[in-house]
Amino acid sequence: MPDVFTKEKRSQIMARIKSKGSKIELKMKEALDKNGIEYEYQPELFGKPDFLIMPNIALFCDSSFWHGRNWKKLVTQLKEGYWQNHIRKNKERDVTVTKTLTKQGYTVLRFWDDEITKDIDGCIEKIQEILSRIKTH
Repeated sequence: MPDVFTKEKRSQIMARIKSKGSKIELKMKEALDKNGIEYEYQPELFGKPDFLIMPNIALFCDSSFWHGRNWKKLVTQLKEGYWQNHIRKNKERDVTVTKTLTKQGYTVLRFWDDEITKDIDGCIEKIQEILSRIKTH
């Protein structure tokens, strides 16, 4: 089934969706600050990670919908066409970004929205664990 909106209307709708400064990003930013973790917000790196945690952790705050979490279930809930294709491309891009950044020497971390909202302390613990491993090598 094709998209119910014209290309122009879909473009208007998509333009209104925040790609920076989302609630989950702001919650992560607050937690990083609170825990004294040094970072750059929205660094200009391949794949546009939300944070670069010094020295080399590329951190992404991924929305379950936009990044296709539980894809087998989600795909059955979406109409064929626009949304399935859009999210499928996002998922493929995420894999490419992770592989490319890893080859460039970055540790890539991706946290789902509900991990950030329900267990930010667990997210911070994972970041600190990786930072401690980096510092001991």
